[in-house]
Amino acid sequence: MAFKRTINAVDTHSGEPMRVITGGVPHIPGNSVYEQMRWLEQNDDQLRLFMLREPRGYPPLCCNLIVPPKHPDAAAGYIIMEQVEYPLMSGGNTISVATVLLETGMIPMQEPVTEFQLESPAGLIGIRAECSNGKVTQVTFRNVPAFAAHLDAVIDVPHLGKVTVDVGWGGMFYVIADVRQFESLRLVPEMGREITRVSSLILKAAQEQLPVAHPDYPGIGITISQLSGQIDNSPYNWKNAVTVASGPVDFDNPATWTGTLDRCPCGTGMCAKMATLHAKGQLKVGELFRNESPLGIPWNGRLVGETRIGDYTAVVPTIGGQSWITGYSTYVLDPTDPFVNGYTIGDIWAVK
Repeated sequence: MAFKRTINAVDTHSGEPMRVITGGVPHIPGNSVYEQMRWLEQNDDQLRLFMLREPRGYPPLCCNLIVPPKHPDAAAGYIIMEQVEYPLMSGGNTISVATVLLETGMIPMQEPVTEFQLESPAGLIGIRAECSNGKVTQVTFRNVPAFAAHLDAVIDVPHLGKVTVDVGWGGMFYVIADVRQFESLRLVPEMGREITRVSSLILKAAQEQLPVAHPDYPGIGITISQLSGQIDNSPYNWKNAVTVASGPVDFDNPATWTGTLDRCPCGTGMCAKMATLHAKGQLKVGELFRNESPLGIPWNGRLVGETRIGDYTAVVPTIGGQSWITGYSTYVLDPTDPFVNGYTIGDIWAVK
């Protein structure tokens, strides 16, 4: 049978499921990975829908497409795809992409440490992979600069009331709220439904009330929300729950007050959090920042320098974590399949 599409991919998880496409996608035009991402978004968004929606995908799943790098210093490029957007950067996806490139031999592995650079849509990302017996045991990446856009802003959230939030850029714009504002809410898996309800309402309110602008990426707004809390009241030991949207939020439609929890500690979310803590004088350059996901998976972060992004004082963060390969797959599109873009249903998706 001649299939309409045949895609080769490696499935991984870092808590969060991350799919990495290694073959089956033709040449994508563009002079940078950012331009390639925009071309894909405008001309072949069917690939993202095909890989992430049912029956091949499900709400928490992310996907990455490995592409030839355009920057001379990069060993590979990658385009990140999520349920409602093409992020410029993602920490968990970066860790998974680096793991797949090394463990499949697409980039030669050097033990005990392999160092290289990847070209993300946001720019060059430095990779330091610790390796042993053919396995990647830890990936530490040097991210693009992060900064705080709003600190201790009070927003009016329908159905919740007034909520105090920060907004930080870590490769995406995050609205971040301290979980202690919500009585009896804890960042544990069994409270996932309530976490996503609260977080989706905060996201919608922040989008409407807190304007943001990245000097290099005009038009990109707040797209993701994070509840954060200290562990044992330690200033350097935190836990977060990042809610990834699976559709638009409507204040008048409770069925849309949902999303999916990021099962990993969320690297760009950690970078945004560290940037806001630094801006408040609560995290210095060089200090260790430890963060857990709702599953209890720990990643380590550290600010390694300061810089500027436009008018913002910014910081350069590093994040270290691990990803595991879970399978190798070939995904196909039958020419008679009526659901060429996949499908969503309101039992687990935020379908408007």
